[in-house]
Amino acid sequence: MLIVALVLAVIGLAALVTAVVTSNELIAWVCIAASVIGVVLLIVDAIRDRSRSGADDAAEGESAAEFDEDYPEEAEPEPEPDYEAETTVAEQADDVSNDERNR
Repeated sequence: MLIVALVLAVIGLAALVTAVVTSNELIAWVCIAASVIGVVLLIVDAIRDRSRSGADDAAEGESAAEFDEDYPEEAEPEPEPDYEAETTVAEQADDVSNDERNR
C-alpha cells in the first residue's frame, strides 16, 4: 500500500508541474485527486500498522506471563559443599602413587 501511495505522489507531482506549465484545469484536478487518494491510503496503512502492533504486544504479554508461571521467581540456594572433608584429585593421585611405591 505504501508503494501505491508513493506512485500516486509521483503522479500528483507530475500532474502539478504539468498543470502549472500548461494552465490546464483538468490536469490540476488529477493532481488533487491523486494527492487525496495517496493520503487516504497512508492513513489506512497507519491504522492497520497500529492495530497489528497492538495485537503483537498483547501476544508478547501473554507469552511473558506464561514464562513467569513456569518458573519460580527465586530458587532456594544450595548449601556450599565442605571442601576440607573431601580429597582432591591430586591428593588421590598421590595416595595411589604412594601405594604403588610401597609394593
